[in-house]
Amino acid sequence: MIPSHLLVLFASILLSACASHQNAPKQAVPVPETDFTTETGITFSPAGWPQALQADLYLPESSQLRPTVLLVHGGGWERRSRADMAWIAERLASRGFAVMNIDYRFAPEHTFPAQLYDLQVAMNWLDHKADTYHLDREAISAFGFSSGAHLVSLMALVAESRHPLNQPHGGMHARPAAVVAGGLPSDLRAFGSGKLIRQFLGGEQESMPAVYQAASPITHITTGAPPFFLFHGAQDMLVPVSQAKEFRARLADHGVETELYLMYLRGHITSFLTAGNAVGKATEFLVRHTVKAPPVSQGTN
Repeated sequence: MIPSHLLVLFASILLSACASHQNAPKQAVPVPETDFTTETGITFSPAGWPQALQADLYLPESSQLRPTVLLVHGGGWERRSRADMAWIAERLASRGFAVMNIDYRFAPEHTFPAQLYDLQVAMNWLDHKADTYHLDREAISAFGFSSGAHLVSLMALVAESRHPLNQPHGGMHARPAAVVAGGLPSDLRAFGSGKLIRQFLGGEQESMPAVYQAASPITHITTGAPPFFLFHGAQDMLVPVSQAKEFRARLADHGVETELYLMYLRGHITSFLTAGNAVGKATEFLVRHTVKAPPVSQGTN
């Protein structure tokens, strides 16, 4: 009988080989590891916000301004918590990124655009606290999975397109320098009026088509959109992989840099649970777009 730990190792190796990376750079970016500290349970929502919202802040050791990532969990806009993303936060922080791992309000008690506003005030908090935590305001990215991917993508695109959803809580500080989106539902109109969509948006598509359109990231793409790294399970039955492929094609049509990392033999949940390699590629992507080269020391004669 094969020992269980060898079976796990074999499965991991097999799954890691079952992926394709479209528009990948020819060379990987070296990403050195570093130590980091964590501040937990920080309240980032403004006074008087409908619900107090917390975040964990991961701060790598660095003598330079820190590139930063806003990290947003999934859960169908109705459940789960930032704890799901802790392992990704640790991976990013160990490679030099400050990470703000946040919670947000849930449907059906809070309907769209409440969750988008929560992300925008989180970005506002990062902008306001940049000097305190030595963050690079010009290198703040966003990373989300599933409903979190939807929210970070929508936030990035409405900020660039100057859509009314970017007010009153957004602004250009709410535009990430780069976006990582895993298991992205990019076009909510394609899901009809399923329960999760219906309770998130507050009604049936037939009665509120403009809301379904406004809530769909794919409808807000412009030539000025930030670069996107997408990863998706090729066998995803909850959020079909066509959602990622069509979104990437629309970005490409607008000349926006984008990469797509397809994970074969994976569905929606398994593409998150086995996302180690995808997170590694996403980290390289974020390094390319947000990490500045260290200053060259000047020698003396």
